[in-house]
Amino acid sequence: MTLLKAIKMSGGYGGADILKNCTIEVDRGEIVVIVGPNGAGKSTAMKAIFGMIELHNGSIQMDGVEISKIAPQQRVRHGMAFVPQSNNVFHSLTVEENLEMGAFLRRDNLTESINEVFKLFPVLQEKRQQMAGELSGGQRQQLAFGRALMTNPTLLMLDEPTAGVSPNVMDELFNRILEIKETHIAILIVEQNARQALSIADRGYVLVNGENRHTGSGKMLLANSQVRRSFLGG
Repeated sequence: MTLLKAIKMSGGYGGADILKNCTIEVDRGEIVVIVGPNGAGKSTAMKAIFGMIELHNGSIQMDGVEISKIAPQQRVRHGMAFVPQSNNVFHSLTVEENLEMGAFLRRDNLTESINEVFKLFPVLQEKRQQMAGELSGGQRQQLAFGRALMTNPTLLMLDEPTAGVSPNVMDELFNRILEIKETHIAILIVEQNARQALSIADRGYVLVNGENRHTGSGKMLLANSQVRRSFLGG
């Protein structure tokens, strides 16, 4: 069943449109990846879905509810969680305090949710009283994932989650993403490491100049000679 429908989005940052009739859909419990060259509108599409960019055309529905006109905080209440590429943790707070901040909209007991995050990311439990600013880059990304999961989302959106990390850390983060999927949370990823991202994707979208150029399963896009030649280095 389709969880997110972002249909024919057009808009940008005030000048010419960056997105042009761009459509992104995510089914419940699947991993969907948005790839494409630099400047293709990948992150813009994700920010538009989360309500950080005003669209002048298009429709965004979450679980059948039209949310195109509501603020990002209200979209969190509809099941969205967004992890930006940078500045995604509070460096002066401990790991545990960061997780508590992620649940700012909740009024229930957080113990079970925090323990679930620690189960997914054992290193965070080890460092629960450590300042987030003292963590490694990969550990901060895991904390950002965990903080987003504290909202109990049905859709987790990750903007360039492996940017600037080593290949080993990148592999670890992709493994954690697969583990999050096992909890039946849908995941939408914008990613520059297109080949590895598509290898774990149920579905992929290739954007060029803000438009849908190719759409298909991750395996289908990896096997597409034009996609390989143009976006995956052959």
